[in-house]
Amino acid sequence: MKIEQITLYHIRMPLVSAFETSFGRETARDCILIEISAEGLTGFGECVADRDPGYSYETTGTAWHVLSEFIIPMMVGKDFFSPTDFQTNFDQVRGHWMAKAGLEMALWDLQGKAEGRSLRQLLDGVRSQVDVGVSVGIQDSPETLVKTVEGYLAQGYRRIKLKIKPGRDVAETQAVRRAFPEVRLQVDANSAYTLESAAALHPLDALNLLLIEQPLFEDDLWDHSRLQAQFNTPICLDESITSARHARQALEMGACRVINIKAGRVGGLSQAIAIHDLCRERGVPVWCGGMLETGVGRASNLALASLPGFALPGDISASERYYLQDITHERFTLNADSTIDVPSAPGLGVMVDREALEKFTLKRENLRI
Repeated sequence: MKIEQITLYHIRMPLVSAFETSFGRETARDCILIEISAEGLTGFGECVADRDPGYSYETTGTAWHVLSEFIIPMMVGKDFFSPTDFQTNFDQVRGHWMAKAGLEMALWDLQGKAEGRSLRQLLDGVRSQVDVGVSVGIQDSPETLVKTVEGYLAQGYRRIKLKIKPGRDVAETQAVRRAFPEVRLQVDANSAYTLESAAALHPLDALNLLLIEQPLFEDDLWDHSRLQAQFNTPICLDESITSARHARQALEMGACRVINIKAGRVGGLSQAIAIHDLCRERGVPVWCGGMLETGVGRASNLALASLPGFALPGDISASERYYLQDITHERFTLNADSTIDVPSAPGLGVMVDREALEKFTLKRENLRI
């Protein structure tokens, strides 16, 4: 199959409500949508890099540059890249996992449509519905946080993740635990602590949390191993894991007991599957993280989370949690048992709403192959 054109869209979509983490407050989300045209078929992928380098060094600006100036030109004159072969063709491009992941996602979508198979089928997923939870940003006070959590529980979510940062951690989590003693609860620091300042988190060990996510800097595998030894609660790594190699190293040194897998963070679905397989072999639970994706990326996450090793609920909330209007015609809804259906149509299983895409597009570039 000959790839004829790749189109990049830099889009910005307003969030339903502001979302605050340890690295800032967001009222809108930027990302890059990637469209691949090949012999009458179209595949879409989502590069989850944001406008600002808070979560990662990658931004929409760096991803656009790397895709348009390096990765896409390397596809000139070549036939369709199989998604499973994609990574080896771009080994000379170091890092830039989010840029690679967005393009690889579009190739998976294209392959599924060409074969008439859903992404879940291509990935050998085993579930038609996946357990999900909701991520709650930092609120103005513990009381406001409790009310916010109460609202999500009323909507049907059965797992709650609280964003925390120094000074806004223990009291907030204790308040939620007192109000909801049975809820499945976890916290996420997004690298906000050092090994020394993380000592303030020790009271969390008494709250029966599912996990404490990414308390230390992304390159602090060793310090995470020292911190995990101090806690009964499992440490979960997110930003620290950008490859199966990092996952293996983290597990071997005892830096964590759970891993959050985000295909965008690790370079694509093929790399996410490799981490899943490694953890499953070692009996380590994994779950699918979220990056405020549009319907395109949300569909991909649902298919990934259908794999058998995803033992914990993912951050794949319903579409209405983040966007009043999405860029896909399909909107994902929460089932009564805190699950969301995995798309079953070929490829990603969603159709892009061209009018909505045009509405949210800031910049567009057509690159003929």
